[in-house]
Amino acid sequence: MVAKVMYETERLVVRDWLESDGDRVFDIYRRWEVSRWLGAEPRVMTDRESASRSIERWNQRNTDPTYGVWAVEEQASGVVAGTVLLVPLPGESGEIEVGWHFHPDAWGRGLATEAAFGAIVHGRKAGLADIYAVVRPDNTASIAVCGRLGMKPLGLTNRWYDAELEHFVI
Repeated sequence: MVAKVMYETERLVVRDWLESDGDRVFDIYRRWEVSRWLGAEPRVMTDRESASRSIERWNQRNTDPTYGVWAVEEQASGVVAGTVLLVPLPGESGEIEVGWHFHPDAWGRGLATEAAFGAIVHGRKAGLADIYAVVRPDNTASIAVCGRLGMKPLGLTNRWYDAELEHFVI
């Protein structure tokens, strides 16, 4: 099966997930250093079957080509470096979130910034105006990504994910 490509950047292919990505998904989300930043009650993925269910759930969300939870594959190696998302924030406000979750072996190389910038461009081409990022206040790496993206800090909020988060807009 060939995955649908959503967009490409200089070093990345952003695409739908394949079942064959399951081992990598499990390797990313089983790590506390990744999962500690995610969700109202952070927890690690505990088994490989959870990775398959996540892939299925993400691909089911990817019906509107504007939005999705996509695999970020490095062009040079074919390795999935992580996840980038462009999704409606919870609630009925219509606000859109850009987000990223990367394997530690992909950290520090600008891949999250590159993938997120591509998602923002993708969203702009689809007519999206404001795009938000929400980040735990002590997640300095993701806050730095927001800065590199040129996002404006809006301060702390409790509006989403049942957690106090820094939020940014571009």
